[in-house]
Amino acid sequence: MDGLVYTSRSRVLTTFTPDFGRSVFLVPLAERRRRLLAIDWVENAYIARIWPNRVAVRVKERKPVAFVNLPIPGSRGSRVLLIDAEGVLLEPPAQSHFTFPVLTGVTEDQSETERRYRVRGMLRLLDDLGPLAKDISEVNAAAPENLMIITWIEGHAVELVMGNQNFARRLQNFLDHYPEIRRRSGGVKAFDLRLDDRITAGNPEK
Repeated sequence: MDGLVYTSRSRVLTTFTPDFGRSVFLVPLAERRRRLLAIDWVENAYIARIWPNRVAVRVKERKPVAFVNLPIPGSRGSRVLLIDAEGVLLEPPAQSHFTFPVLTGVTEDQSETERRYRVRGMLRLLDDLGPLAKDISEVNAAAPENLMIITWIEGHAVELVMGNQNFARRLQNFLDHYPEIRRRSGGVKAFDLRLDDRITAGNPEK
């Protein structure tokens, strides 16, 4: 097996349990590949027969891009999962140290297409922000055409409504004027940046 970093080795082995002790020519490669692709971390898989008695498996793993915090049905608790650029939810490995923002606005009830649309909105925002994205702890993509972020500025968590364009310019303008904004707005911790010629205190989405 090659390419396994976060994919469960035991789950891959279990896929081939019916084939142990049999001729490699009897292994149904297409069916085994289909089962491998059902493992959450496996994006693609390649299987080959190696004479006289081996099967080679090469896995391409999914690449997570954010955390998601999903409620547990019937309880007040929640569980943390990862999500990749295609909207696929992934169980976090036991030994991992990811430093992604949290993506909200994503649910298990949504289709992968719906989740993908939200993830890609987040990625477009982060790409546009470039170095400015380093202090963002959360991106809300519940409405992908109107993204919101939580970012840390001078030790304070601030919620910003970003809209759907000009992200870097809007955030940089806010940072440039933040000392004066903070002085004038008192304890307000949410701001609307969607109008490029002004900054409005408060989050009109709430």
